[in-house]
Amino acid sequence: MKFFINETDQIVNEAINGLLTNPKLAKLDSFPEVRVVIRKDWDKSKVAIISGGGSGHEPAHAGFVGKGMLTAAICGDIFASPTVDAVLSAILAATGPKGCLLIIKNYTGDRLNFGLAAEQARALGLDVKTVTVDDDIALGNDVKKRGLAGTLFVHKIAGQLAEEGKSLDEIAVAAQKVIDSTASIGLSLTEVFHLGQETVSRLTDQQVELGLGIHGEPGIEVVAYAPADQLMALAIDKLEANLPGKNGRYAMIFNNMGSVSPIEMSLLVNSFSKTKLAEQIDYMIGPGALMSSINMSGFSVSVLLLNEEFEKALLAPAEPSSWQVQSFKKPATISSPKLPETMPYEASANSGVQKLIEEVAGLLVAIEKEINGLDAKVGDGDAGSTFALAGKRLQAVVAKLPLNDTGKLLLTLGRILAREAGGSSGVLLSILFTAAGNAYSKNPDLGKALVEGLQKVKDYGGAEKGDRTMIDALQPAFESLAKKESLAIAAQQARDGADNTKNIINTKFGRSSYLSEAVLRNIPDPGAEVIARVFEKIASL
Repeated sequence: MKFFINETDQIVNEAINGLLTNPKLAKLDSFPEVRVVIRKDWDKSKVAIISGGGSGHEPAHAGFVGKGMLTAAICGDIFASPTVDAVLSAILAATGPKGCLLIIKNYTGDRLNFGLAAEQARALGLDVKTVTVDDDIALGNDVKKRGLAGTLFVHKIAGQLAEEGKSLDEIAVAAQKVIDSTASIGLSLTEVFHLGQETVSRLTDQQVELGLGIHGEPGIEVVAYAPADQLMALAIDKLEANLPGKNGRYAMIFNNMGSVSPIEMSLLVNSFSKTKLAEQIDYMIGPGALMSSINMSGFSVSVLLLNEEFEKALLAPAEPSSWQVQSFKKPATISSPKLPETMPYEASANSGVQKLIEEVAGLLVAIEKEINGLDAKVGDGDAGSTFALAGKRLQAVVAKLPLNDTGKLLLTLGRILAREAGGSSGVLLSILFTAAGNAYSKNPDLGKALVEGLQKVKDYGGAEKGDRTMIDALQPAFESLAKKESLAIAAQQARDGADNTKNIINTKFGRSSYLSEAVLRNIPDPGAEVIARVFEKIASL
């Protein structure tokens, strides 16, 4: 795989320097041997809140340094605990008379290195307390649990209490209560792909991992790939069985493990909203990358059982931009304005026309993947889906169409496409059928009406024949019909027009004008190819 890196042994150092363009953050001048990110405005007048661990989990931990959260963060190598001296440096740099709290995730390296650094700091006369976060419930409550994104609840509440001037003892007690009130579960479609390294996948395309770690280690259980709603339900069922309070109110962290796209994360939130647990969620942090695992295609859900103290601290402002709390509610609706009826005409029967529409609609659905693949070579890869959506809609409503009235049928097709089809192709075809329907009502000649409809497409869209669009197939086919030539000849004209787009490599209009000759050569325009196949299907009936 390709990554945006320079030298693999400098990834962490360079990433920290990128983070430090934030003018409110600084690094200790022992960097890079000791990687400590600290608040530039810190004056040691309050309890210091310090955390850290291996890198690769960005924005955690350094991305949460700021007023109202962490005082300092120690960054180890990717997935490796920072050294004892690095942790001790952070303690010495940040700790004043009020002491400091170390927030540790429950991994052996972190417990050992942070623990030894705490002992050394105490020997130097500093007041240091530690808490260890173990929110992962993948294996239940009877085993040593790992620290996951629930750690961020501890960062936020401890950081706010410190900001309010609470004592170290008070903050440590509250932090432990947060840990005891937090539970997390994760699920991933892929493992981690390490930066600058070859990774051999342990999962097939039909497998996902439930109960993931955040260091590339295997999940607790391999389960079958399924739709998002089913995968979410599987994860949340396990979480619900281990909740810290069965009937309480919760805040939730909805965490992206690194490479899940924003649209998928929103879809996953929708999947979560369908679970029973969603009824108990008052606040959500995310969805977004909060404690990632480099580029794992997975998510985790962490919940915190709320009380008055926790809720107040969570809602208090915090400086780090990665921390944003919003109220959580199930999707709401408001009244929609009344639009013109999609199908304003009474249905009428015509078996021949119905068969034609059903066959064309079935074709559009059947060739979706093929046309998407073709479009991916010269466009954005969704042309097949656009036409397939129109096909599915026609399949659903064909019996309700005015099949025995050509003019009304054309107008209705225009309205259906305007309402249901996406992309420029859907809109242009809507214009075509609407204008053709209007023309047919004045002069009931289908070929001539389609030519007039196509002229409106050209007027509004701007493209002409030769610009490598579906017009290259539509125009010769419609002109053939206007001359009363057979459907077979019209289909051949459409095919010739579509095939000719393979040779059109220099245009001044549309997306093809943005592409090089090398990309366009020998690739037909996807829209023109669909039109040719539609005419070939009609001619075969």
